[in-house]
Amino acid sequence: MFNEDFLFGASMSGFQFEMGGNTMDPNTDWFLWVHDQYLQENNVVSGDLPENGLNYWERYSKIHALALEAGFNVLRIGIEWSRIFPDSTFDAESPEELEELTDHLAIKHYRKILEDIKARGMKTMVNLNHFTLPLWLHDPIKVNRNLDFSKAGWLDERSPHEFAKFAAFVVKNLGEVVDFWSTMNEPNVVANLGYFQRPSGFPPSVIDPTLWKKALDNEINAHNLAYEAMKEYTHRPIGVIYAFHWIDGDDSAEEANNLLNWYFGDAVKDKIDFIGINYYTRSFVERREPILKAGGFTISWKSLSGYGFACKPNTLSKAGLPVSDAGWEIYPKGLYNITKAICERYKKPVYITENGIADNKDLLRPYYLLSHLAAIERLLEEGYDIRGYLHWSLTDNYEWAKGFSLRFGLVHVDYDKKLFTPRPSFFLFREIIRNRTTNRFNAFLKVPFDLLE
Repeated sequence: MFNEDFLFGASMSGFQFEMGGNTMDPNTDWFLWVHDQYLQENNVVSGDLPENGLNYWERYSKIHALALEAGFNVLRIGIEWSRIFPDSTFDAESPEELEELTDHLAIKHYRKILEDIKARGMKTMVNLNHFTLPLWLHDPIKVNRNLDFSKAGWLDERSPHEFAKFAAFVVKNLGEVVDFWSTMNEPNVVANLGYFQRPSGFPPSVIDPTLWKKALDNEINAHNLAYEAMKEYTHRPIGVIYAFHWIDGDDSAEEANNLLNWYFGDAVKDKIDFIGINYYTRSFVERREPILKAGGFTISWKSLSGYGFACKPNTLSKAGLPVSDAGWEIYPKGLYNITKAICERYKKPVYITENGIADNKDLLRPYYLLSHLAAIERLLEEGYDIRGYLHWSLTDNYEWAKGFSLRFGLVHVDYDKKLFTPRPSFFLFREIIRNRTTNRFNAFLKVPFDLLE
């Protein structure tokens, strides 16, 4: 069973949830990116706009009430760097200089949001970077169209230091209302999709393995610098949230694991108090010919279609497992395997900080939720140090280049009317939380799909 100290909740970000009301944040690379007419016309981005979102910035109390109704005891939110510092901080070093550049109304508003979560008896987890960067640091259109790297984001060698300044400033101002800190969410996704996988629609969409490596290394440096700077102001746990996925396949799987899962973790392991695991599905690889060598690393594998992330939406995978609206295979065994491997490799407390499925009709989400929670419960019974499970997400949200087309919420959002309607999976999750076990429902792990060995 899940003990009484185990944390159940959901994760949210800034850019994907905040807008939709009267307070916009146009000062990020992603805002510029999704509004670009050329990218819209060429279907690089959906044409959906974040200003038509669910408006968490103004309606946070409604979302928090839903979290409490679900039985949550933790909620993770994001803080937007561009809201705190809409203008460049390159020339500001002292706290006094940073104070002059701060949007103090934004800091006060984030405090109100966090205090509302705390007032409802829930713990707060705050993540400081979730994909977006301030426009003064990253102009993805200039990078993409002109290879103009004057505002190059994570390619800028100054970016780790600037991020550390921002992180320390936020902790200094909000530290007492935050229980857990994360420096960044899925830094590997920013590098992978921005510099390696053009079909993703992620900025700046310049395909160059050398740039991929440079961005990832700068993110590693940013985390390590931020951890040290944040520790000057807080004794609360500071971790990093990473996009892990289990890798099956031939003997090249170990090499893929070393680069995709362990390279970042090994580089930050001495400056983390916990590890946040984001897990959605697996990858299935086989050795590739010719082997790709670039940027000081080697890629000796390729992903096979029909498994993991590489499936046709709303079908069955080649393993006979159901596939989501996003084309992602349901594979809870992968969560068991990767979490066990992380616990054994790093010997740090672990939180599942994202786990969920794009499923507008809520046909598969109950099975997804149940099977992945059952995998975590099994690991707990085996003695692994897993301290929480945060679903992605409580409500539907703006899903980056895909816009509003993919729905991950336990709660359905009517974006026009701003109405929130809990789905059946919401009530299943609540029942599991109340019972502190999945046992009552475990027959559904075999019917209609055999989801967990």
